[in-house]
Amino acid sequence: MTVWLVRAGSRGERETLALENDVAVIGWEELPDLASVSSREDLLTLLQATYVDDKPKAIINWTGQIWPFLSTMQPGDLVAVPLKTRPVIAIGEVIGPYRHRPEFPPDARHTRPVRWLKEIPRDRFDQDLLYSLGAFMTVCRIQRNNAEQRIRVLLEDGKQSATARADPVMPEEVTEIDAPPDLEQLAKDQIVALLGRKFKGHDLARLVGAILEAQGYKIRVSPPGADGGVDIIAGKGLLGFDSPKLVVQVKSGENTVDVKVIRELQGVMSNFKADHGLLVSWGGYTSPALKETATKYFEIRLWDSEDLVTMIQTHYQDLPDAVQAELPMKRIWMLVPEVGE
Repeated sequence: MTVWLVRAGSRGERETLALENDVAVIGWEELPDLASVSSREDLLTLLQATYVDDKPKAIINWTGQIWPFLSTMQPGDLVAVPLKTRPVIAIGEVIGPYRHRPEFPPDARHTRPVRWLKEIPRDRFDQDLLYSLGAFMTVCRIQRNNAEQRIRVLLEDGKQSATARADPVMPEEVTEIDAPPDLEQLAKDQIVALLGRKFKGHDLARLVGAILEAQGYKIRVSPPGADGGVDIIAGKGLLGFDSPKLVVQVKSGENTVDVKVIRELQGVMSNFKADHGLLVSWGGYTSPALKETATKYFEIRLWDSEDLVTMIQTHYQDLPDAVQAELPMKRIWMLVPEVGE
């Protein structure tokens, strides 16, 4: 048994399809049905014939990702899919062989059937596991530091066990040891960890208020304690009387927010005659809650921990000096490696 990282698109474009259809899915849409490919050599030859303009090194790398997806994965292996649309990692169990699904979109026809087990918030993983799961590959084997056992403990709601010596590297496939890390995601994970330590409880509302001020709002942050469902009131204009007028609720706990909280926010919006509502949940949202707000795009917005990081990165230079001192950050630029599809 082992753990496989399988990304659902560089921007998460295949996430919903994978989760709703119980599959792990990869791209390489120009490739035909691969069920008849019987060896790595045959796969390499097919890739060379299909992607004639790509570099030989890239073709070899893709072979090392696609072949394990076709052949090495076994029923009972775990699949980890770091979601791009939410700060969670979906964990599933492989339950069958490779299958080509022509009824799926062209970039999602190479699949493995998966029984999805759980979505685990990223901040529940130790940093070394996040580093491994941040490997900048579409498919790779996660093997360092007893990863499988520790992820299985997380699936059971336990605490992660102590790290152990890595398993030996398997040369016929790409592993996280070989793969360049997703430095952008790793940076976000580090910022999330710092926010979790420094901005607990009411301090998270203070941070959200500072972000809104950086966006040009006049704000009032409710004092600690009972807030009547409103942590922040915000409006535009010299005195904050102009539209858009916002009411903001901030949930700093680790529990996911459900539909009930969103409907309560709608009632608060009506009481305050607000134009819009903003709900910030450190623990994220349940799937029904996300579906509830999909039709309320122009009425309610949801921020989770990664959205909060994005807002901080976007408006960092306009945040108060005191907040910048609590969150020392620096912008850098880097080349993005070409890793797969």
